Amino acid sequence: MEFERRIRWYQRAFHEYLVNTPGARAIEIAHRRWGKDEIALGATCELAHKRIGSYWHCLPEYAQGRKALWTAVNAHTGKKRIDEAFPPELRKRTNDQEMFIEMQCGSTWQIIGSDRYDATVGAGVAGIVYSEWALANPSAWAYHRPMLEENNGWAAFITTPRGRNHAYSMFNMARNNPRWFAEVSSIHDTGALSPEQIEDSLNEYVALYGEDLGRAQFEQEYLCSFNAAILGAFYAREMLAVRNDGRIRPVVAVPGQPVHTAWDIGVRDDTSIWWFQVYGGRVYILDCYTASGAGVDHYAEICHSKPYQRGVDYVPHDAKVKEWGTGKTRVETMRQHGLNPQLISMATKLDGVNAVRKLLPLCVFDPKCEDVGISALEQYRREWDDDKKCFKATEVHDWTSHLADAFRYLAMAWKHAPKVEVTEKPAPPPGSVMLPGAPKPQLKTRISV
Repeated sequence: MEFERRIRWYQRAFHEYLVNTPGARAIEIAHRRWGKDEIALGATCELAHKRIGSYWHCLPEYAQGRKALWTAVNAHTGKKRIDEAFPPELRKRTNDQEMFIEMQCGSTWQIIGSDRYDATVGAGVAGIVYSEWALANPSAWAYHRPMLEENNGWAAFITTPRGRNHAYSMFNMARNNPRWFAEVSSIHDTGALSPEQIEDSLNEYVALYGEDLGRAQFEQEYLCSFNAAILGAFYAREMLAVRNDGRIRPVVAVPGQPVHTAWDIGVRDDTSIWWFQVYGGRVYILDCYTASGAGVDHYAEICHSKPYQRGVDYVPHDAKVKEWGTGKTRVETMRQHGLNPQLISMATKLDGVNAVRKLLPLCVFDPKCEDVGISALEQYRREWDDDKKCFKATEVHDWTSHLADAFRYLAMAWKHAPKVEVTEKPAPPPGSVMLPGAPKPQLKTRISV
C-alpha cells in the first residue's frame, strides 16, 4: 500500500537524513509554518514501516497533544493532521483516550509529554520526535536517551527558538558533531512567505505586543533569532546580564567551607535543588538538580554524593507540615536522612521574585547549570491573557516553575547562610614594610572568578 506525501524543497534535507540514517540525531530550528510536525510525523510513519517498534511524539506538555495534533485539522486539506500522517488504512487499532495508534505492520505510535517524561516506559522505543523542544523539559531527553542508545533508536528535535536555552546549546553542540544533523531555516532561507505576507506578520506582532516586543517576537518566530527576549519572562534583563557579563563560567567550591542548598519540595511533581556558596560578596551557583516521583531518600543520596562540605538545606515554610500517613514533617524526614533542613521565612511570591532580581547581579553560575537551571530561570514567565491582550500576574506552570521556586527560596536565604571564611593578613605597622613569606603550595583550587 503506497501513499504520496508532499515534501517541500526546504524540508528535504531534514527528511532524507532522518529516514536514511540509522540511529539518527537531528535538530531543526525552523520558522513558523515551516511544517515541522508534518514532516516529522510523515518520517515517523515511514520509519515505523521499515523497523517494527514503538515511536513517540513528545510535546512540552501532554495536554497540548490533543489540541495541537490529535484533533487538529489541516486548514488547507480539511483533514485531521493525524489522519494525514497515519492514514486509517494503515492502522490496526486507535485509542482516542491515550492518543495511541497501533499499525498493521506491528509498530505503535503515541503522543507523550515532557512534563510526564518519567511516566514513559517502553524498552523497545525506536524513535522519538521532540516537538517545540525549546519549551520542553530538557530532563526528558536525559531520561529517554539510554532507551534509544540501547536500541540504536533515532531522535529528532524540532522547534523555533526561545532564547539561549537548552535548544540553543543543543544546536551549537550538534552543528559541530558529525553524528548530528543541524539546520536553521529562517523565513528568508525558505521563501515560504512572500514579502507582503512577511510584512503582514510583522505588523500583526507589533499590533499585538507593541513595537519593541512585537519586533522581537517576529524575529524569534520567523527569523529564528536566539537573541530575542522571551515574552513575559520574569528575569529577562537580569539573565541577559548574566550572559553578557560572562558570569557563566567554571566554579570550584572553596574546600573545607560549607556549600548550602535551596529546595522546592514537590509531592506529586518535581523537587528541585540548587547548590550555592557565598564568598566575597558573590553568590556562586555550583549545581542544580530536579526530578519527580522520588522520595526524600533519593534527594538525600544526591546531596551526599556531591563533593562538597555539607552546609544548610534551606526549605520552604510548608516543610513543617506533617505528611498524611506518616505523622512526620518533611523536616523530620530530611533529618533522618542526614540532611540539615532550615525553614525559610514566609514571604509573598512577589517579594520572592524581587529578591531574585536583586540577587542575580551577584551570581556566578557554573556551566553545569546551563541546560536545566539557567534555562528554567530564562524561561520562567507570566501567562498571556488573549482576551485582555496583556500578561497575567500568575506564571506559566510548567517544568521551569519548580527550579524557579527553588531559586526564589535561595534568594530569600542566602544572606543568612554561613559565608566562606577568609583569613586576611594583618596590616603592617606604620612606617614598616611587610616582607613576603615563602609561597604556599597550591594544593587545591579555590573559587575561580
